[in-house]
Formats: sequence, C-alpha cells, structure tokens
Amino acid sequence: MVVVAFGLCSFIVMAGPADMSTAILIRVDQSGNGDFRKIQDAIDSIPSNNSELFFIWVKPGVYREKIVVPADKPWITISGTKANDTIITWSDGGEIFETPTFTVLATDFVGRFLTIQNSFGPSQKAVALRVSGDRAAFYGCRILSYQDTLLDDAGRHYFSNCYIEGGTDFIFGNGASLYEKCRLHSLSEGTGAITAQNRVSEAQDTGYTFLGCRITGIGTLLLGRAWGAYSRVVFVMCSMSNAVLPQGWDDWGDPTKHSTVFYAQYKCYGPGADVSGRVKWSRNLSDSEAAPFLTKDMIGGRGWLRPAPTNFKRRSGVISLTADAN
Repeated sequence: MVVVAFGLCSFIVMAGPADMSTAILIRVDQSGNGDFRKIQDAIDSIPSNNSELFFIWVKPGVYREKIVVPADKPWITISGTKANDTIITWSDGGEIFETPTFTVLATDFVGRFLTIQNSFGPSQKAVALRVSGDRAAFYGCRILSYQDTLLDDAGRHYFSNCYIEGGTDFIFGNGASLYEKCRLHSLSEGTGAITAQNRVSEAQDTGYTFLGCRITGIGTLLLGRAWGAYSRVVFVMCSMSNAVLPQGWDDWGDPTKHSTVFYAQYKCYGPGADVSGRVKWSRNLSDSEAAPFLTKDMIGGRGWLRPAPTNFKRRSGVISLTADAN
C-alpha cells in the first residue's frame, strides 16, 4: 500500500493487478438472470482492499439506486452496453455531498456507457455524480441534473465522449480533470454557467481542461465562475455555440480574483468562441502556452488510464470470454 499526496488531498493506492487484460466478471440484471439485481449489491460483494480487476456488467434497465463505490474498493469498472438504455437514477436535493446519485470514493474506477441522473430538478443543489477518488475515468456516459450536476471533487479524472448537462455550475469542485470530446449542454433558460472550479492555492495542481468539446445551451451561459480564488479552466479546440456570452467568465463578485484565476481558451471556434469581448483577465493562449493542455500528460494519463479488459473470469476461476461485456 502506498499513500499518494495530490494537491491538498491524499489517496491510499493499493497494489495494482498483475494482469490488466483480465477481470472478474459480475453481472447485474433486474430480471434475475445475473449475479445480482442491484448495482450496489454487486459493489458490496467485492472484498475490501482488492487487488484484482472487477468488471460489473449492468444489463439494460432503469436502476433506481443511490450508488457508493467506497474508498477501500479500487480497480472496479461498472459498464452498461449503451448509455441510453442503462440508467442509474435517483431524486435528492440539498447538500452537495449528500445528494449524489452516484459517488466514487475509490481510486482506479472506470465507468462506461451509463446514464447517471439526479431527477430532483432546479429548485435545489442536486448532484448526479460525485468523483472524489484519484484516477477515475468515464467513457460514453450521460451525466444529468440541473444545479451542480457533476461534483468533480478531488483527484485526477478523465471524461471521454460524455454528455453532461445542467443549468448552474454544473461541473464543479477541485479535481484535476481532462474532458475530451464531450458535449456540455446548459439547460438554463436565463444565464447558466458550465464550471465552478475551486482551486484555492497556486500550489495546487488542479483545474479543468476541455479538449475538442462541444458547448450548447437553451439560454445564455458563461464558461465558468470563479468559485476558488485560483480557479483554473481551459477550453482547447472546442466548438462554442452562440449561447456562450461574449464576456465568457465571471469573478463570483470578487474582483481580487482577476489576478489569480487562470481562465483561457485556444483555437476554439463557432459563434461563441470570439475572444474580442472576453473579460480582460482571461487569456487567449499561444501555441507554446497551450501545449501542456493538448495531451493526457496533464493528468498523468499514460501512467493510469487503462483499456477495457478483453478476458473475463468467474470467481470460481472458470474463464469466460464475453465480448459483449467489453
């Protein structure tokens, strides 16, 4: 076991699996044809401090559950087949750490092809997904709520080809995260905000980068609001619709943050990408300034992002090559 410090947080990292291509398969099926009917029951069946890959394959259905992947259960993948037909939903509003439909506290978690939804609505904070574990990745997921949809809280995270929607500060927290080829959609009929990044010190290596993403909205929207004094958000090669307001960014009512936040874009395009009307304390990056934000190296991704397993085994040790679960 190794304790890794990251920003102001530390994470317990258990020894990794020797074989990253093979996972223990657990099937969740509401019809009763799997190992469990509920996703949480499948998670609970995994031993604490496991050092093997576990692949929880969720059959299509609407799963009305509040899910927690605890800190002592790393190396878990939870996967549907298509996000549109594998839906995890709950309805809870109030405090941000109490409301999430899906909470990830463990390291080395992967979510694939899931819809994660908090259906509470716009009247209170209602988190769909909270990610507080280091080295978490999400592929092809739909993350849906209104206010504070995605609590990208702490650790290094990667989101690929995900659809994320909300109205107010719908991606927020102090993670160090790369969003690649994602769709970000504002539901606000007034003025919404995509991000509220909470970096509080220049020493913290945190922030959000959006690479090759598409930004749309019903009303108007801001790229970000400065929750933390050193808030850091960068949009790179993103398509921005005319929903994006010319000023782009907001200081959360505190002009002292103008000299400490890092808000920038690089080679974005579309009617909302024009930098001529941006607030003076935001940046338009040069090629050399943008270079660190163009690869997964910014989150150390080469060291921890892993492909889906290709071989599966049951706990009895019998090998089951299940291509459909990949």
